Formats: sequence, structure tokens, C-alpha cells
Amino acid sequence: MNVGDELPVRHFPVRLADLVRYAGAGGDFNPIHWNPAAARAVGLPDAIAHGMFTMAQVGRYVTDWAGDPGAVEAFDVRFSAPVVVPDDGVGAVIEVSGTVAEVLPEGRVRLALTATSAGQVVLRGAQAVVIVEPPRPPSPD
Repeated sequence: MNVGDELPVRHFPVRLADLVRYAGAGGDFNPIHWNPAAARAVGLPDAIAHGMFTMAQVGRYVTDWAGDPGAVEAFDVRFSAPVVVPDDGVGAVIEVSGTVAEVLPEGRVRLALTATSAGQVVLRGAQAVVIVEPPRPPSPD
């Protein structure tokens, strides 16, 4: 693994039904996340995904790539724009990609992650530290 290595791009579809399920699981029933009329009434273009829903998709990208959720040592994002989810039967797509930004000691890497939707960056400064090689046992004396 080398600095600059690219991870495969993945696409995560988002529909209003996904946001309703997420609201139920997370307890955030703010109607801007599932009711397009309520979202438009407060000046949004349509319903928007919960920020933590968007973050979870990027987290899923990292854990799927790592092959083990326990391999993720750190995960950080900054929200920069909402994921707008139209009520058109199609919804939205979150596109996630990553590169190896740094090779760290002890078999770890720091990934620089990018998440976009409808051509707009929705998370900035997203990164994760992932164990990519299991620790080696100490050599016998």
C-alpha cells in the first residue's frame, strides 16, 4: 500500500424511505428529512438526508474496504452541504471515493475520503485511520 493509491468508487442510493427508516432508528423525526413540503417550507430545495446518515454511508465505505469494522481506529468528517433527496422515485446518490493519504507505522494507513452528491461535495476533510496489516508477534529471543 502506497501514498496515492486509490480506493474504488462506490455509489450509495438514498430514497425518502431510507430516511424514514433512519429517522426511526435514530429518533430524529425532523420533517425536513422525510417530508419534501416541510423541507421546502423552510427554504430547502427538497428533503435532505440526516448528516449522520451521510456520514454512516462513508463509514460503511471504509469498513467494507477494510473488511473488518474493528480495523477502523479513527474516523472524522466535516459536513459541508446536505444531500438533497427528491421525491421522484429515484432519490439521490452519495458517491464515495478515497485515497491513501499516509502510510503510518504498525501496518496502518490514513485514508482521505471524498463524498459528493449531485456534483456537490457533501463532506470535507473526511478521513479514517485503518489497520491494513495485522500486528506481527514479537520475535523470539
